[in-house]
Amino acid sequence: MHEDSLLPPDDALRLALHNEVHARPPARIRLPAVILHVAVLNDGVTRADEHAHLRQLPGQHELALDALNANFLRLRCGEFSLKWERHAEFTRYAVVQPLPAEAEPSAQTLDGLALRVAPDWVGRIPGRTFAAIKLVMIERPLTFAPSALADARAWFGAHAVVASTMGGHSLVATDFCLRASGFEHIVVLAEPGTPETRAGRICQRLLELETYRLMALRGLPAAKSLGGTLAEVEATLASITARLEKRGASEAELLDDLISTAARIEHATAEHQYRFAATQAYYAIVEARIDELHEGKVAGTQSLGEFMQRRLSPAMATVNATAQRLAGLSQRISRASALLRTRVDIATEAQNQQLLAQLNSGQRTQLRMQATVEGLSIAAITYYVVSLLLYFFKALKAEGWLPVQPELAAGAAIPVVLFAVWQTTRRIHSKFFKH
Repeated sequence: MHEDSLLPPDDALRLALHNEVHARPPARIRLPAVILHVAVLNDGVTRADEHAHLRQLPGQHELALDALNANFLRLRCGEFSLKWERHAEFTRYAVVQPLPAEAEPSAQTLDGLALRVAPDWVGRIPGRTFAAIKLVMIERPLTFAPSALADARAWFGAHAVVASTMGGHSLVATDFCLRASGFEHIVVLAEPGTPETRAGRICQRLLELETYRLMALRGLPAAKSLGGTLAEVEATLASITARLEKRGASEAELLDDLISTAARIEHATAEHQYRFAATQAYYAIVEARIDELHEGKVAGTQSLGEFMQRRLSPAMATVNATAQRLAGLSQRISRASALLRTRVDIATEAQNQQLLAQLNSGQRTQLRMQATVEGLSIAAITYYVVSLLLYFFKALKAEGWLPVQPELAAGAAIPVVLFAVWQTTRRIHSKFFKH
């Protein structure tokens, strides 16, 4: 909490989020100047590694890491200044120094321009270089744009250039060529008296434009490499869908093929989804930086925006198409899985119905057998009861109490006993089975 503040306690992120708007301000550049810009991928490179390298600059041995500006530093190193910016995937180093008064406008001059920072220090920057630019900014009246363009072309030799005016106060020219030294060249002609802050903003926009252009293009090789895989998956998925239409196809084989196909798509999605999303984000920044240039046409040459539109848009369209194709295949696999699941459910239901029919048939057979057994049981019970009656009648005959033969009496008792046993069985069924 601030001293004497009437506010509640600060959120833990309040200060960091508030300072984010001031995190990477443009440099103040006094013209004429030359800017050496190097951008490296920082995968596997820690912030501590980069700060250790910064401490090797003249007068920076006591450099301390400020927690609030951990991703941005601006250093004064005698005759030059250096701006360090760390981003999520890359780190940028920009060295700003005065352009020597004796520098003649030629490609050889720009290639061999002596830099105040030690070459071996640049060569030992931790990371892998993906962008390197030498940007020259000089003062020149822009009353007649074609004449100014001719002066800018002198820095590129025989190379064709693209150029445009920026807000009517400056002109930029570049050939987007990679020299043997590993650097691209950009030349800016600004009106005399251009404020240092404006020169800094121009420099920042142009360097960011080229840096983010290259970062956006990192999705193109991934998109191209996926072409063959996606074509194979599409063919396999079409085959699976066709087999789904045939009732004789094995559900187990279909499921195995579908799982294998889904695994390939999920692997490709996990491997490339971040790259495709990052490409879209970087391309959006490129478009924003082009808009911020407020370009004007220079007769006889393409503008930077036109060049980017013609060369960068097809690559971005390829990346977009591949990302949509990947997402579409994932959705198609989901639909095929749903169809197969429905088919399996229907087959399972049919098997259950067959099983129930078999159970019903078995129950009916069991009931018939039970009825047969019950009929035999009635006969057996009748037989045993009549046998007991026979002995009883014999005893009565022996005592002279039975006027007829015992066998005749037993034979006459058979229908009565049979009827009695049958009635008793019916009462038992009525009691236990309610019928």
